[in-house]
Amino acid sequence: MSEKVHVIHQGIDRADPAQAPPGQVAPSDLRSVMGRFATGVVVITVGGEHIHGMTANTFGSVSLDPPLVQCCIAHTAVMHGALSAAGRFGVSVMGAGQESVVRYFADRARPLGEAQFDVVDSTPGPHTGAPLLTGALAWLECEVVEAHVAGDHSLFVGRVLSCEPGDDDGALLFYRGRFHQVVTG
Repeated sequence: MSEKVHVIHQGIDRADPAQAPPGQVAPSDLRSVMGRFATGVVVITVGGEHIHGMTANTFGSVSLDPPLVQCCIAHTAVMHGALSAAGRFGVSVMGAGQESVVRYFADRARPLGEAQFDVVDSTPGPHTGAPLLTGALAWLECEVVEAHVAGDHSLFVGRVLSCEPGDDDGALLFYRGRFHQVVTG
């Protein structure tokens, strides 16, 4: 025996031709829904001849044994080419007081190459040479072990070579298109 299921779509007018056809999701709808999922914020960095930094919130743990993490990078991002070429990367988990640093690495008008690190304090990671940002909640250094095309992004899986916690002064979160601070106390 089957039941009819009635789905209520709040805020989506399926009669609007700008919306995706039934069974498909419009990118704007997915962005709106995913914006309701609070995430941490990191700055992903690559050292060496492809030195670059990028703010990201698509980062997470994949496995503890072996230690693996993942990040998703748009094919059109400078970081995509830099990370593909370097094969190693650093991750700085950003704290509550680091919104200005996060905004800086999200700004496409900032300088490229080594010059983008002139205005932030960082230390080259001992395993990757990737800049690790001073004052972060934590740092990881990783080696790319897999890369998968996933629509307009690539999903990079990195084996963690080293990781270290920093001072816990609270986290920086991204929620509904804005930054929020979670302070410990």
